[in-house]
Amino acid sequence: MAEVLFYERPVALNRTAHRDLRLKAVNNINFAAKVHSVPLTGVEFAPAARDFPILFAGNSMEDAGPMALLGLRQGENLLIGESGFWEQGLYIPAFVRRYPFVLAEKPAGAEGDDFTVFLDEAYEGFNETEGERLFNEDGTDAPALTNAVNFLGEFQDHVARTQWFMGKLREHDLLEPRTITLQKEGRGINLNGLFVINEEKLRKLDEKVAGEFLREGAFGWIYAHLVSLANIDRMAARLDAREKGEDGAKPNA
Repeated sequence: MAEVLFYERPVALNRTAHRDLRLKAVNNINFAAKVHSVPLTGVEFAPAARDFPILFAGNSMEDAGPMALLGLRQGENLLIGESGFWEQGLYIPAFVRRYPFVLAEKPAGAEGDDFTVFLDEAYEGFNETEGERLFNEDGTDAPALTNAVNFLGEFQDHVARTQWFMGKLREHDLLEPRTITLQKEGRGINLNGLFVINEEKLRKLDEKVAGEFLREGAFGWIYAHLVSLANIDRMAARLDAREKGEDGAKPNA
């Protein structure tokens, strides 16, 4: 599941089991170093479009969703270097920033809210001696946890809005399959299972639908996606630089 993409040991947050847990700042983002794409919400399209391609990915048009393309090889994020840092000045998707917490939907029939907070017990920043407490001595949420939960709530709201957007794209048949092929020194890189918005169909929207898209801000998201596609060449250049660095690090025969 994309929701737990880099969560090794996700468990439900528990006030008893985690009463002494603390969150220490970790000076790297290595947990995301091996993901070449992550889900993206519509409100992120504008800042993300400056730095990497925004595409729609899925097994079919019906389950396709927006994602940030972060690399061109499986298991490689080209925006994270050997130091474990995200490249300075580039946008970090909210999907990455919410880690090590995540909201998971409760099973049907379960009492309480629709979602519950999970955390990744494998995260190296969790311990019981250093950092900010998740719970106060009286068991109430400490500021670190409150801030994290607020962020998760906002993220979930943006996910719901993005699902509405995807429904509109499907309703008006605006998505089309796209295979990205890059030629590199005699070998090809093919990226499949991708979709983009068809500009010709977009121009043919009737006045009523176009008015709705304008009122709801959908056009801004659409054009951010279309503009971002030019970043595919930038990702290819990043891969070239990464490969040259790998070749330079190989010992001479």
